[in-house]
Amino acid sequence: MRNLYQEQLQNLNQELTRMGAACEEIIDLAAKALTDYSPELEEKTKQVGAVIDESERTIETICLKLLLRQQPVASDLRKISAAMKMITDMERIGDQAEDIVDLVPKMEKGVEENYPQIQEMAKAAQYMVTEAVDAYVKQDLHPARAVMDYDDVVDNYFNQIKSDILGIIAGNPNEGEYALDLLMIAKYFERIGDHCTNIAEWVEFSVTGVHKDCQ
Repeated sequence: MRNLYQEQLQNLNQELTRMGAACEEIIDLAAKALTDYSPELEEKTKQVGAVIDESERTIETICLKLLLRQQPVASDLRKISAAMKMITDMERIGDQAEDIVDLVPKMEKGVEENYPQIQEMAKAAQYMVTEAVDAYVKQDLHPARAVMDYDDVVDNYFNQIKSDILGIIAGNPNEGEYALDLLMIAKYFERIGDHCTNIAEWVEFSVTGVHKDCQ
């Protein structure tokens, strides 16, 4: 019975790693859509989104089986509870990346190359989700807290973009709709960063038993 328990915990880590890799991929697809959109890329994004949704259901099932059948000790109970919280944020990352790809072809013109901050936001979000999931698997606080700190980087990029876009609107009202679409895309990436931070905070809980919203 104990061997089965350990096998299920290992399976949980593997599925979370798989879901994290899919989140990283879908963020990359969203970033590529900004400069190289195609219907094929949009279809690929939907396929990866489906993988994320499937992983969420699989992880939920594993967690419920562990809770109901294995009577986990306190440390494992925290890990299982954290995993169930993390996958909610990971699923939302997938949804928001899909929203970005869905928005791009509806814009009046493509996203110009002179908005590198948006691409940097995407790279930062990829880094954050990868590090947060890896921190969970390794039960390592250092990368988890680094992810929390890195959210400031994403927020700073967003604030820069917002300032630039307000300048566009003020200088050329005819560009208003395009500018607002750009702001929406930046906001989606900013939210993705927030979800990565949430994941890192649940990693911290899984290790320490302390969560900032529960203090």
